[in-house]
Amino acid sequence: MTFTIKHKDKKTKARIGELETKSGKVETPFFMPVTTNGTAKFLTTRDLKEIQVPTVISNALILSLRPGLKILKKFGGIKKFMAWNGINFTDSGGFQMYSDFIYKNSNDKEVEFKSPFDGKKIFMTPEENMRVQLEINSDVAMCLDTMPMYTHSKEDIKEAVRKTKIWAERCKKEHDKIQRKNKISKEKRQLLFGIIQGGVFSDLRKDCAEKLVSLNFDGYSIGGFGLGETFEEEMKIVEQQKKIIPENKPVYLMGIGSPCEILEAISHGVDIFDSRLPTKNARHGLLYTSKGELKLTLKENEFSRKPIDEHCNCFVCKNYSRAYLRHLLQRDEGAGKTLVSYHNIFYLTKLIEKAKEEIKKGKFQEFKKEMQKIYRK
Repeated sequence: MTFTIKHKDKKTKARIGELETKSGKVETPFFMPVTTNGTAKFLTTRDLKEIQVPTVISNALILSLRPGLKILKKFGGIKKFMAWNGINFTDSGGFQMYSDFIYKNSNDKEVEFKSPFDGKKIFMTPEENMRVQLEINSDVAMCLDTMPMYTHSKEDIKEAVRKTKIWAERCKKEHDKIQRKNKISKEKRQLLFGIIQGGVFSDLRKDCAEKLVSLNFDGYSIGGFGLGETFEEEMKIVEQQKKIIPENKPVYLMGIGSPCEILEAISHGVDIFDSRLPTKNARHGLLYTSKGELKLTLKENEFSRKPIDEHCNCFVCKNYSRAYLRHLLQRDEGAGKTLVSYHNIFYLTKLIEKAKEEIKKGKFQEFKKEMQKIYRK
């Protein structure tokens, strides 16, 4: 077993689990900062270690182009290259299919991308994507999938599901084949998660989930959210997917990083989260606090000696005023972006730690409702 459930909440479906990877065990639920290029925006691995972030997620497509597989292989993989001793996930690059700047087209065989660095054509098959992620040497890889946009028609999303199912089967077959050929032991095996698509359509999500569950992945990701759907639409699909995905498999809700969404998803039994939103919001002056969201750039903070959050123990809140941080952001200083990003990642990491404490005490539901009440103000 790669995933073991340690605690269950009696009033909700919230749970604490343990995911075992080739680099060690990590307790769920957890949030992964996005390290697309091998680093979180304006944060170093030292910052992430200090915050006690357990896991990060990088982008296999982008890393395969810059710095390239030759360099990553020479260093023994992405973790040694970026001096990271935690767990590392890699996304396939399927998320880049939302970008007209990178994505060109796709068919049953492959995806055609355009390099954002030199404009060269890149043809990526599911098989090649698995080879890339194994060479990058992450702990957990994602299948290549087709990610439809929220605004696409149901027919377009149905076609995306069809391709996602075909590619998932090919990814699983190739991923198993390579590790078997290289005689990788179970303890040193890279895990592979399937990604379920289908937009907000329950029938398409059910069809996709049932197919991927039949392939027996190490875990399942619910993809295609954070793109314009409502909170209610998102949670309705999460609830439906949890009824299909086996209880002993970790569930990863991709692209979700706001406090309310994370806590609500945990209450439905979701184990893993990632999003670029916390650091992006921070750089624009939107910060998470124990009293809700703080808009740092507002005029009222111009002379404020207060920290971002008086109840936060992070390095930033212990040392810097709102006035100073506001000034740095207004002057577009990199140091300011680093400090506010540090706070938001610290806040989310500690929020989930607190959620786990409440699950153990049997008081998670009350904690969730109180936090949602604060944020909905």
